[in-house]
Amino acid sequence: MRTPTHLDHRTKSAASLSIPSTTLLRDKGPSTATNIRESAVQRTDSATASLSKREPRILFVDQSGQLGGAEICLLPLAIQCTRRSEVLLLSDGPFRERLQAEGVRVSVDTDARVSNIKKDRMGFAALGSLPGIVRQVRSIATRGKSFDIIFLNTQKALILGAFGRVLHRKPTIWHVHDIVSRDHFGRLHLLLIKWAVKVGVDHLIANSRASADALIELTGLPPSAVPVVHNGVDMARFRGNTVQAPMPMNQRRAALGLPTDTFLVGLFGRFTAWKGQHVALDAIARIPHAHLVLVGDALFGETDYAQGLRAQAKALGIEERVHFAGFQHDVASWMNVMDVVVHASTQPEPFGLVIIEAMAAGKPVIASDGGAVPEILRDRENGLIVEPANAPELADAISRLQREPELALRLAAQGRADASQHFSIERYLRQMTRVLFDIAAPAPKAGSDMNLAKHR
Repeated sequence: MRTPTHLDHRTKSAASLSIPSTTLLRDKGPSTATNIRESAVQRTDSATASLSKREPRILFVDQSGQLGGAEICLLPLAIQCTRRSEVLLLSDGPFRERLQAEGVRVSVDTDARVSNIKKDRMGFAALGSLPGIVRQVRSIATRGKSFDIIFLNTQKALILGAFGRVLHRKPTIWHVHDIVSRDHFGRLHLLLIKWAVKVGVDHLIANSRASADALIELTGLPPSAVPVVHNGVDMARFRGNTVQAPMPMNQRRAALGLPTDTFLVGLFGRFTAWKGQHVALDAIARIPHAHLVLVGDALFGETDYAQGLRAQAKALGIEERVHFAGFQHDVASWMNVMDVVVHASTQPEPFGLVIIEAMAAGKPVIASDGGAVPEILRDRENGLIVEPANAPELADAISRLQREPELALRLAAQGRADASQHFSIERYLRQMTRVLFDIAAPAPKAGSDMNLAKHR
């Protein structure tokens, strides 16, 4: 196990806010849309409720119709701001359906020429998309004129929204969900992000210190210009308050089609190479009496990788011990039947929502070091941290928790306490709505942390 060397950024300063990427709605559970919306409103404090008369009109812009991490993060905030706001999607899909099911106003403006531009393959070929880019820039700007704030939730939304800033002249926020480095982005895309932040964005919020630091390194902005709002989790839902919660564990597992009497290791997330499902397969092959449950699927054209995982399991001779569950809305029910939850990313993680979900569920967590992981976990205190892409070390950590149930229980208990204190959905909604209200009706202060104008 590795002991991470880091500062606890949650207590570093008041400017370090904290953001939940919502488990609130990814996990449907037994709640109705009305119940969820009512509980979301109840989670905000009285100070926020007292501001309802001047609730800002917000246009949330997101490039994807899929339920990726950035979209899951936007869900509770969009619901909280439903009364006067709208979500504009630049691609159609299940995300639109989920938003509409929760009563959120949604519009879709798709253009295949723009949707087909990939972040790691931007170049001269993208010039053919210029007419589509111009059209969507104008569309965002035209819609934006009717709102108080433009909230850009993804990289492509950032670039298109920044181009249109001069047309709508509304306060513009970029919510940073990525570590903007060469590990994840091409050179041209990084240049565009740098330009967009400098020219077309007024306010920034990052989902972790790791994401903030990467953006600061790219742009040269001071740390005070990139406050951090950590993602958060609906503690009640992951605590076991699901339809299956009253059932014995073996019945809950059987209801999900899982073996009832074996050690289950869960890995949750979309199928893509940097999420490390292949590393987890190599690790589980080294542990004869453990099974691996992969909950997730390929979302953004990574079907070759998904097929490769099945071939890998077959080649390792562990087909009978690997369960491909597919994409699941009710994540909590699946997580609550695991013995251990593994995070196996091979590259620095911008946040790691699965980690705090597992902590909320009271499950011991093993996570790859790097990125925002040290902001969440303290090795051997509330989880175990292992070297990325190191299958033998991951296998050793899993085996240790299998051999030492007392350690697993201690890590799980501390993890749940930390998730409740630092990563709750209540904290996220309170902090994010406070930021949005302050931007819409700023108090005259010298040296605002959030305004980027002085840094341009």
